[in-house]
Amino acid sequence: MKNLFLVLLICLFSLNAFPKDGYELWLDYSSIESSSKRAEITSLFSGIYFFGQGPTQQVIQQELRLASQKMMGRDPVFTQERLNQTQLWLGTREELAQVLGLETQMQIRNLGPEGFWRGSIDFQGKTYYAIIGNQPIGVLYGVFDWLKSIQTDTFDPKSEKTDAPKVKLRMLNHWDNLDRTVERGYAGFSIWDWHRLPGFIDPRYIDYARANASLGINAVSLTNVNANAFILTPDFMKKAKVLADLFRPYGIKVFLTARFSAPIEIGGLKTADPLDPEVVAFWKKKTEEMYSFIPDFGGFLVKANSEGQPGPHEYGRNHAEGANMLADVLAPHGGIVIWRAFVYSHEIDEDRHKQANFEFEPLDGKFRDNVIIQVKNGAIDFMPREPFHPLFGAVKNTNLGMEFQITQEYLGQATQLVYLAPMWEEVLRSKTYRPSPTSTVAGIIDGSDSGQKLTLMAGVSNIGTDRNWTGHLFGQANWFAFGRQAWDPNLSSEEIAEEWIKMTFGQNKDILAKTKEIMLESREAAVNYMNPLGLHHIMGRSHHYGPAPWVEGGRADWTSLYYHRADSEGIGFDRTATGSGALNQYAPEIANSWSDPTQIPEKYLLWFHHLPWDFELKSGRSLWEEIGLHYDQGVKTARSMKSEWDSLQGQIDPERFSHVSQLLAVQVQEAEWWRNACLLYFQTFAQRPFPEEIEQPQGDLEYYKNLDFPFAPGIRPRW
Repeated sequence: MKNLFLVLLICLFSLNAFPKDGYELWLDYSSIESSSKRAEITSLFSGIYFFGQGPTQQVIQQELRLASQKMMGRDPVFTQERLNQTQLWLGTREELAQVLGLETQMQIRNLGPEGFWRGSIDFQGKTYYAIIGNQPIGVLYGVFDWLKSIQTDTFDPKSEKTDAPKVKLRMLNHWDNLDRTVERGYAGFSIWDWHRLPGFIDPRYIDYARANASLGINAVSLTNVNANAFILTPDFMKKAKVLADLFRPYGIKVFLTARFSAPIEIGGLKTADPLDPEVVAFWKKKTEEMYSFIPDFGGFLVKANSEGQPGPHEYGRNHAEGANMLADVLAPHGGIVIWRAFVYSHEIDEDRHKQANFEFEPLDGKFRDNVIIQVKNGAIDFMPREPFHPLFGAVKNTNLGMEFQITQEYLGQATQLVYLAPMWEEVLRSKTYRPSPTSTVAGIIDGSDSGQKLTLMAGVSNIGTDRNWTGHLFGQANWFAFGRQAWDPNLSSEEIAEEWIKMTFGQNKDILAKTKEIMLESREAAVNYMNPLGLHHIMGRSHHYGPAPWVEGGRADWTSLYYHRADSEGIGFDRTATGSGALNQYAPEIANSWSDPTQIPEKYLLWFHHLPWDFELKSGRSLWEEIGLHYDQGVKTARSMKSEWDSLQGQIDPERFSHVSQLLAVQVQEAEWWRNACLLYFQTFAQRPFPEEIEQPQGDLEYYKNLDFPFAPGIRPRW
């Protein structure tokens, strides 16, 4: 395996002949044009010394070689001469202290295994630039951070930087199936070639690991939360072992999804009752088997008793009993159980918004220390805008992790440019008021407010076999932004956008200004032409592509009417005390304020209130008029985004420019479709004319209702 890993690295880092089609992501390492900057960086690459050796150091060496070749057109010089010939030192804090007798940079001692320091060191009359970590992985993160500073033209050899992740587990959740289809995947098939593993190893796996390590992502769940038990069989363990071995030098641990009914499906038992001794023995043996293949196996991700998935409820047990059984068998190995809080049942006649709290609040404090409850950012299902999930303020004695969705299931899928960092920033900075008046969602999940030691931010992957990885080129920005916000939940979406643009397109100021404007306005535009003023869950049935506010029939909470509740009187879901009461799951400071429709932030208005069509908003306009203006503004912003991008023609390479331009044209059409279909439909209840200020919706409502999408991702053809 070691020799194969080296061969893959050599092959990978020689593949530089491809056009700028997005494959290289933000690790493009474009040539440095400034002669003074070039000389400065060349000097540092002219003598690189490693204080330690190992797989992670080999990874660092290959990354530096690639960066030097692409940025300066020459190989770096790696030397075994520690002092006279070196410019750049790389090593752990202990290695430098042992070899040189230095106690330099002791401030990183408390930054954990992934922390790093970089800056200048004076030793025996000479100045060296050093990148120091507490462990080799910290050095790798420091090197990527240094290369990023070169790419973004922010490197200053005289400045020092100390950094460490604020969240312990920064994880990608792949919803990839064993047949290589991807649930809610819009970028091709799964990159995991299970059929040809373990014998054939795609070099793409290394590129994937590099990209994640450059962001500090340190964990990956390989398979769909709608789990297939066969991933837990020895044949698939051998395949997962190969990936784990490849990812280990990059600091990435492998997790797998565990199907709760696996004892029945692959163990030959008649029950999966978590308190049954035979079931416990099955999971104990299966876990030991897993660690025999992958000694640093991360643990299990579990979706139980939700959307038809098996779980402990079938046996009269609760989520804590199910999760703790798995936690107990993992604990001797240092493993973790990540238990999803996305649970709801159509058999319970309650607002779906409330169900996760119903099930998990009574169990607070009953979960093992190596269990994390993974909570979606909102209580419904990754809508274009949701108020933060009330569990983040309701649970005090249980580890909580965040689950964001990077793949754009409800945000235009791979046809639309929607930069998601502003949405995540909005959630992370939301005040929970519990456990303290200043607590935020970010403070809950990074432990600074909650006090929890085991912390997690997970993102549902948008990665597939498309050449540019994410379907839409700008989908890469969302992968990038997730990694950056998982590292530090307090980073701003604007700061992250600037980094990604410079690393992807270079230093051109016009490209930076216009592209940043497009990115930062894209999410609000999508909310406006899809789900303004707190409307939600009004997309197409099953495939979730496009508008369908008319969906009814079958399971109530899978219909649109359940959520918007439009009638001749008004529109919106009453979640106040006069309605479902879901608002009372939040802290009193929120519940009291938001219960008043004149006080609640208008972006959440129809999420929590059913209001008359003539209800007056802060603008002085009626609710009906304001809905129309929001839908129309969304369309106008989409058109503006297209115009701004097209003005960059000739400044961006033709392939990437054309790719984005074509998809922005599709986005404009889809924005118009959303506006026309939704306004024509809601007008049947409002019985009012459209506002004169807007572009009047075109088309016939029945036409929109009858549109059919047999090829949409996420739906099986009917032929």
